[in-house]
Amino acid sequence: MPIRFGGINTGLPPNIVEQLVEVERIPIKTMETAKTKTEERLKLVTELETKVGAIRTGIAELASTRGFSDIKLTSGDPNAVTGAVDPQTAVSGSWNIEVVSLAEKAAAITNGFPDKNKTTLGVGYFRFRTAEGKKDVYVDSKSGTLEGAAAAINAAHVGVRASVINDRKDPEAPYKLMISADQVGADNQIEYPTLYMLDGDQDLYFDSRREAKNGVVKLDGFEFEVPDNTLKDVIPGATLELKQSTKGNAVNITVKEDMEVVSGKIKLFVDSMNAVLSFIQTQNKVDKGTDTSKTLGGDGMIRSIEQRLRQLVQTPQYSAQGDVKTLNQLGIAFNRNGLLDFDQKRFNATLARNPGHVQSFLVGNGFETGFIPALKREIGNLLNTSFGPVSNRKRGLPEKVDESTRRIAEKERQLGRKEELLRAKFSRLEETMSKIRGQGSQLQAMGVQGGAIGGLTQG
Repeated sequence: MPIRFGGINTGLPPNIVEQLVEVERIPIKTMETAKTKTEERLKLVTELETKVGAIRTGIAELASTRGFSDIKLTSGDPNAVTGAVDPQTAVSGSWNIEVVSLAEKAAAITNGFPDKNKTTLGVGYFRFRTAEGKKDVYVDSKSGTLEGAAAAINAAHVGVRASVINDRKDPEAPYKLMISADQVGADNQIEYPTLYMLDGDQDLYFDSRREAKNGVVKLDGFEFEVPDNTLKDVIPGATLELKQSTKGNAVNITVKEDMEVVSGKIKLFVDSMNAVLSFIQTQNKVDKGTDTSKTLGGDGMIRSIEQRLRQLVQTPQYSAQGDVKTLNQLGIAFNRNGLLDFDQKRFNATLARNPGHVQSFLVGNGFETGFIPALKREIGNLLNTSFGPVSNRKRGLPEKVDESTRRIAEKERQLGRKEELLRAKFSRLEETMSKIRGQGSQLQAMGVQGGAIGGLTQG
């Protein structure tokens, strides 16, 4: 709580110091207002920088140096054949594939048991012959049931998996131990184990066996064996997953540009361009209530950015091989409001009709030619940290804010010292006036006393 002076002895207002300090603070408030406006302009420049950078981020994902990177595999029957492509090595085209038979695992199944976890198999081991030699899986009295044996085999990791199935064809003994190889194909043959079991409640033996087999497929009418149900490079750059036989019926597999994704990224580019252009239009909008000191309106930086982006959109790519030379031919053009319109149907039609021409226009050689490389160069120049207009302006504004902060702090220190001097001065004035008033009271009292004495004398 500040000490208040005046009013009693001097007759001055009790908040005289606060009033004087408030007057002295007017220049500081002016500087604070100017600093706030500079900070707001800095935020706007940062926002513009983000929006300009988003243009490059969105379009950069559209294509690689070899063309569109958004390529998809389409199957005529996904329940039978599916797949995926490597965009760097895939080749566009169409193929017919018939799955005559799937590649199969080696498998075997035992005789039946009345239960899966009570009847004991005895004590002993399963001996497997693997590529790494003989491997034994031991079964003791605690694990000597179908479930226990399956768990022991799975834990041994000998290239097979075991499970207990419930075969209701034999209600008296429905539970059986089935063993299947981890891998399909003739190259992954499993020699099923020799059983050495003693003292079991019931004999255990393999009732049925099935050898591993290669699959058989026809590609465009040519039949060949395959060692797996996952096929690589049968179609260049594609990995196919065979799910079920289609014997007698071919499934069409198509590899081509994913028009929906490509079109979507083009729309993203248009949207990001419009975000920048709309931002600039908003900054340049002036009405009676507009405070241009808080906006970027009329700033040479935004005029330069707008001009360079518009020029980029309208400049033909004469080096493009094909008929597509401008964005307008792809359905991208400026409207009356100064923003870009995107005719998605026109773009898709042009892409479907001349994908190579669209690719050449957009991508070029990935470096010197093509719209996307030109766009990336232009955005790079605008945002260049050494000479770019956005970075230069962004760098100057923080310096101005820092200078304002320093000057305000110095003025505050000066005002603080002045306030102390004022309080001390008015304190002394109050003391002086108090003494004067006290002396006046004494003199007055002395005068009254002298008059009374004189009256007594006369009497």
